[in-house]
Amino acid sequence: MPDLSLEVNGKTLPVKDVDPSTPLLWVLRDHLGLVGTKFGCGGGFCGACTVQLDGKPIRSCSVTVSSAVNGKITTIEGLASVDNVLHPLQQAWIELDVAQCGYCQAGQIMSAAALLSKNPKPTDADIDDAMSGNICRCATYTRIRKAIHTAADKLAALSTEIGGVV
Repeated sequence: MPDLSLEVNGKTLPVKDVDPSTPLLWVLRDHLGLVGTKFGCGGGFCGACTVQLDGKPIRSCSVTVSSAVNGKITTIEGLASVDNVLHPLQQAWIELDVAQCGYCQAGQIMSAAALLSKNPKPTDADIDDAMSGNICRCATYTRIRKAIHTAADKLAALSTEIGGVV
């Protein structure tokens, strides 16, 4: 098995003794210790395992590690800033008490972050469309939508504070 390296959360990390066809989810969790990404259905249907690859949300249970080698991977652990300031989405999730059981929330937040990076002022329909593949057994969808709007407002305020650059 070839040694691989992955760019995860801004760091190049070696991955040894892993079959290239191993799902990215298991490499993140079992080899790199990034356990914020959750295993849900194993078929890419529930969204619990969502991470970003080159800024796009992907289901890490359905993507092989070899297909992620040349990309930039962001997990829930990498969403906070370098000095551990929570991302506005993470702040909104806490402020609005979005999570009940919390199991799906890392995937929900990663999908929401991808949405806000391309659409800083999404409508309810935009949010529903972007989040449609993320399943929440506790049905906190209304709070999730509200948290995304709250985070969008926070990001807009931050952008205004620092001259339009976030």
